[in-house]
Amino acid sequence: MDAVFNIQEELKKLPEKPGVYLMHNALGEIIYIGKAVKLKNRVRQYFQSNRNKTSKIKEMVSNIAWFEYIITDSEVEALVLECNLIKEHRPRYNTMLKDGKGYPYIRVTVNETYPRVMMAHEMKKDKTHYFGPYPSSAAVKDTLDLIYRIFRIRTCSKNLPKEEGKGRPCLNYHMKRCLAPCQGYTTPEQYRQQIDQVIQFLNGKYDGVKKFLEQNMYRASEQMEFEEAAYYRDLIKSVQMIAQKQKLTNRSMEDQDIIAMALSGEEAVVQVFFMRDGKMIGREHFHLRVASDDSYVQILTSFIKQFYAGTPFIPKEILLQEEIEEKELIMEWLTEKRGKKVSILIPKKGEKEHLIELAKKNAQMVLEQDREKIQREEQRTMGALEQIEQWIGVEKIRRVEAYDISNTNGLESVGSMVVYEDGKPRRNDYRKFRIQSVKGPDDYASMREVLTRRFSHGLEEIHQRKQAGSFTKFPDLIMMDGGKGQVNVALEVLEELELNIPVCGMVKDDHHRTRGLYFHNQEIPIDTHSEGFHLITRIQDEAHRFAIEYHRSLRGKAVLHSVLDDIPGIGPKRRRTLMKHFGDLEKIKIASLEELLCVEGMTKAAANEVFRFFHTE
Repeated sequence: MDAVFNIQEELKKLPEKPGVYLMHNALGEIIYIGKAVKLKNRVRQYFQSNRNKTSKIKEMVSNIAWFEYIITDSEVEALVLECNLIKEHRPRYNTMLKDGKGYPYIRVTVNETYPRVMMAHEMKKDKTHYFGPYPSSAAVKDTLDLIYRIFRIRTCSKNLPKEEGKGRPCLNYHMKRCLAPCQGYTTPEQYRQQIDQVIQFLNGKYDGVKKFLEQNMYRASEQMEFEEAAYYRDLIKSVQMIAQKQKLTNRSMEDQDIIAMALSGEEAVVQVFFMRDGKMIGREHFHLRVASDDSYVQILTSFIKQFYAGTPFIPKEILLQEEIEEKELIMEWLTEKRGKKVSILIPKKGEKEHLIELAKKNAQMVLEQDREKIQREEQRTMGALEQIEQWIGVEKIRRVEAYDISNTNGLESVGSMVVYEDGKPRRNDYRKFRIQSVKGPDDYASMREVLTRRFSHGLEEIHQRKQAGSFTKFPDLIMMDGGKGQVNVALEVLEELELNIPVCGMVKDDHHRTRGLYFHNQEIPIDTHSEGFHLITRIQDEAHRFAIEYHRSLRGKAVLHSVLDDIPGIGPKRRRTLMKHFGDLEKIKIASLEELLCVEGMTKAAANEVFRFFHTE
């Protein structure tokens, strides 16, 4: 890229307009995304004097091979685009949430004659009511379970009242968890009263629900129906438990998010309290990937952008412990997204300031509690990579690709490519290869084909400047499931394609256990009790598992095709029905004609063909 992209010349062409810029490295990976009021001024700053630049920015600039930009009509549009692109590409040098969490909602389909209450993973602009977001799917499931038990709302997806009376009532009706509107056992008016109570319950108004349950409990007790009375008693306890969890309240009765952060070195934890209608419905904490010289304000600003780009619910107020960058711009963006005014406040006294302090204490507690766990995870991942770097003398290993071949006597040979980034599997980048050019059990030739296809494809995409993906991202280290032979095959392919990527083999002992690494024509012994060894073993096992799994699926399809598809009158549908009925091929082979005729949809002629096929010598 450097040969065809002259950075200084391209800087002169930058427009004085708002927009988003994307920095790429030599492999085409997006390593940083930012926005600017004037692209010309902002992008040029990166390539001027290093004074006043943080170490992270200096390192990032040293890796820029080329850049691109997208012009927008306004700074708000640039902010929206920046948030969306960061979420999609997760660039290495942007401050990032370590896990992109989504929050579930409870959806009430009030537009239906017999409304349903269900979980929703996003809030859409439709004619239904949404409640939340809730802190976790478990919290939603617990709430829904309680709603079904108390209000007996239907869970089916039948088109009612159109399908009313068709079939029999389901098990939920017999378990007293549904009013069975599908059978006409309740009227739309009676059912709607239940839905109104559900909505009150979801709005945190529990007194009416508790009164209703208490009345039922006393009635059952007076009628000496003690089992039913105990059932209502347990429901009352469940409601009281939910009410207790929401004990923390705010007299303003507003929808608010209270956000505070704890920071220590390269570790940051943000705590969010979710207040809805003045009640805290939940809380969540987030770990962030930060640099040691990132400021508190920069980190909090990045979090606000990423968090609200990923959730459709925007509260009326966002309470922070400190000012953030671009506060007015972010408020404008969130107001536009919510459709109503959004305020970002930094309270200094009173009840709101107390909530901020509470969130801050929780963030600090999580940071302290999780520090040891985070450090252990760092040792398993980044620490293990550092050990491998020391063993083979290669610096800055971040992405590792490992390859394996699987076949049975050369039949259905396949190759696997597994990817680890920062010591963790990146499963979206795994790839499977069905060997095309090799006949027979030749693992070296098969590996040559896999590697040639993988890196040729990547080079072609880089040349076309396609967005970085599983093929355009090249590894910092290739690990082969074998020793000298496999390593040499990989080195020959890379030399032919003019690529310079370190390659090492994972050498096994007589018991098929990893004993060392083969690198630069020598075997390097490794400490079998180290984290580096454990990471190598995990990578090797994963490459092997992924290849075998793919090979097994192809082999199974081949067996099915070679046998069942060769029977006259047996097409894909009957083949699936036979396998579903009998479970495996061996049982089909020994089945009697009468047993074959019991298969759903099997005609006498087809059953005769199957029986004749397996019983004719």
